[in-house]
Parts: sequence; structure tokens; C-alpha cells
Amino acid sequence: MPEDPLKSLSDMASDAHARIQQTYEHINPVVEVRRGMRDAGIPADVMTIDCLRTRRRILLILHDEEPGVLLYQFVTLEQEMAEEFQRAALSDVSTDTLVDWIKGYFSPDA
Repeated sequence: MPEDPLKSLSDMASDAHARIQQTYEHINPVVEVRRGMRDAGIPADVMTIDCLRTRRRILLILHDEEPGVLLYQFVTLEQEMAEEFQRAALSDVSTDTLVDWIKGYFSPDA
């Protein structure tokens, strides 16, 4: 039985969070899994990774209609969500990918 994609993504995000906190003290990401889309009847799981210092957000979505695909955006906390999403095969996303995204996008000069 294949592993739950949300659990896989959550595990990667947790590992990335720990690595970032050890190496980049100025970045203190906040990782959250949101149920709002499912509660509204949209078959998708949402994870946000926020940086309160830079007011930036990485939005990650696993949509049931696109199995094996991670939809993602780099937005601000005020913007919350943009219209277009980028796509990546979930199998191509790793803890290293998330670490690179977090340190690259949440650095104050990014």
C-alpha cells in the first residue's frame, strides 16, 4: 500500500524545519497543515510554510484530482494565494528541496 502523500510531505517539512532552525537562526518557519479546503468540499490538503519575519509564505497543495503532483506557490502572508500554481512530481520533491525553497525565499534579501 503506497504511503499517504500528506504524511510524506509532512515528514519532509518537519525534517526541513529542523534543519533550517539548526543552520539559519534568522529564519523561523511556521509549518501548518490546513483543513479548510476539505472542510469546504474541495478534495485537497494544504500545507503552508510561513516566515513571520519576512511575511512570506510557501503554499503546498496535494489535490486528489492530481495524484503524485505537488502544487506550490511562493506568496506573501497578505497575498495568501495567487492564481497560478507551479507543479512538481511529488517524487521529485525532497527535504533538500524544501530546505532550498525555505532558505532561498525566506532570506530577507530574497
